[in-house]
Amino acid sequence: MSKFIFLLLLSVIYIQAKDFKQPIDSFISSGFVVDLVYKDSKIYSATDAGIVDVFDFNNKKLVKKIKLPKIEDFMGEEVDSKVYSVDELDGVIMILSQSKKGFSRLHIHKNNKTSLIIDYIKNLSIIKAKYLNKNTVILALISNEIISYNINKAKQNYRYQVSGAKFSDFALSEDKTKIAVADESGVVQIYDTLSAKNIKKLKGQNVDNIFQIAYKNDIVVTAGQDRRVGVYSLKFNSAYHIKSTFLVYSVGLSPSGKIAAYSSNENNNVTLFNTATKSKIGEYSGNKMTLSNIVFINDEEFLVSSNNQIINLYSVK
Repeated sequence: MSKFIFLLLLSVIYIQAKDFKQPIDSFISSGFVVDLVYKDSKIYSATDAGIVDVFDFNNKKLVKKIKLPKIEDFMGEEVDSKVYSVDELDGVIMILSQSKKGFSRLHIHKNNKTSLIIDYIKNLSIIKAKYLNKNTVILALISNEIISYNINKAKQNYRYQVSGAKFSDFALSEDKTKIAVADESGVVQIYDTLSAKNIKKLKGQNVDNIFQIAYKNDIVVTAGQDRRVGVYSLKFNSAYHIKSTFLVYSVGLSPSGKIAAYSSNENNNVTLFNTATKSKIGEYSGNKMTLSNIVFINDEEFLVSSNNQIINLYSVK
């Protein structure tokens, strides 16, 4: 390779690198980040190391580390309990994690004490759990069943089968009255969380498995195995999709629903676009592994986690 061509390639790489915005800060979790929640200036990071890390967003410091008891694997050895999801309400942290025999368990962390709410003996393969209110949680099973569970009474309010397809992800509306459930069929079902009544079916934008879903201000976006980002406006009953060059593993929405983000290529970069105009806002790099979560702080900042310990913070502008 001639010196001229080599310098030309370097200049092209440099110009392309300048087009991608870099993180403005980062947080280091105890393990690979599986789930990520931002609420009231706190970041809750669920990890595969059996630990939930709580960071203060304002001073960028770790303020709490919740370690779950280890579990026995199929060989009888003690291993870390992978945390599937985390949520917080009124100072109480809910932690869903791996348990024995392929089932799941649910803990509540309150006043520095961690209590077991659902044990593996319930024979529930739960892979996501979020609060509806202080007494009620929504549980999603790998079998694509949704359960409303009363914590105080330790009983199910209802349980319904979404479809025969394998569950992928769900997202709640801001007021938690509606839930959007995505699965491997590429269809999104909207249900009323109180009555479990099916409200709407969203389809046509994904033709394969949906990896992840986000739901803000009547906007739903999906991350598809078919390399599509589906966008649905419930308010205007309209939909479209954006094609990516790679499998879309993760999506996120700003609180207003005006900005959507998605993992856009094999280099684990993130692309932002305006959901109303479809216009690209920017591209963001600096993530070394496959993305697991994109969480907006507001319409100006967002967090990105991947299959490692680093949570990157970006400025939209």
